[in-house]
Amino acid sequence: MNEKTTHFGFQDIPESEKAGRVQGVFGSVANKYDVMNDAMSMGIHRIWKDAMMDWLAPRPGQRLLDVAGGTGDISFRFLKRAGHGHATVLDLTEPMLIEGRKRAEAAQMAGSLDWVVGDAMALPFEDNTFDVYTISFGIRNVTRPQEALNEAYRVLKPGGRLMVLEFSQIPNDMMQKVYDLYSFNIIPRLGKAIANDRDSYQYLVESIRKFPDQETFLGMVKQAGFEQAKYRNLTMGIACLHSGWKL
Repeated sequence: MNEKTTHFGFQDIPESEKAGRVQGVFGSVANKYDVMNDAMSMGIHRIWKDAMMDWLAPRPGQRLLDVAGGTGDISFRFLKRAGHGHATVLDLTEPMLIEGRKRAEAAQMAGSLDWVVGDAMALPFEDNTFDVYTISFGIRNVTRPQEALNEAYRVLKPGGRLMVLEFSQIPNDMMQKVYDLYSFNIIPRLGKAIANDRDSYQYLVESIRKFPDQETFLGMVKQAGFEQAKYRNLTMGIACLHSGWKL
């Protein structure tokens, strides 16, 4: 009766239910995930991911943990930029990982990739294991994002880097209203047309609006222990990159 609640889009639900519901969403859209990101970002997510790699500047030999890594987009980019290294893709939803393994890059980089089903709030790895931790369009779906950030700090080596890419809040009221009109009126309809799944896309739009703004999330990154924490708005703040170091 006293169980804590969290948000699932605009609904308040018991915390114990969120992971299962998120799995349901991404299990449903797994084979249309890239199309979904195109719909939600108007195709710009590829540019944002490249900007993430530009700021991250992967180096040869680094070990990456890509949480909520889904179909491997970030890991593939990381390995290409690093030249050689290793990436572990972790996702709560196995169908997402299955889609990732089907991609041509996965076969080409098989020796440098691991695919793990796991929870961002309870990572199945030892302390001080990875050089880089990334999470792209995933942390807003975690039941308790602060715990995910705490876990990121734990598994990073001293000198390790955190990088979070997420949809965010546009610091311009008029532009936010325009984007809201697009998001709430067009994206769920695209979800129905593309994947025959309006409800999952409706959740994804609502989840963006419930996610903390840039400054609030920066405070959460710092609370986890990260230093030199900063953020960069992308495309007027439709998305945002947060970075921090474990020093």
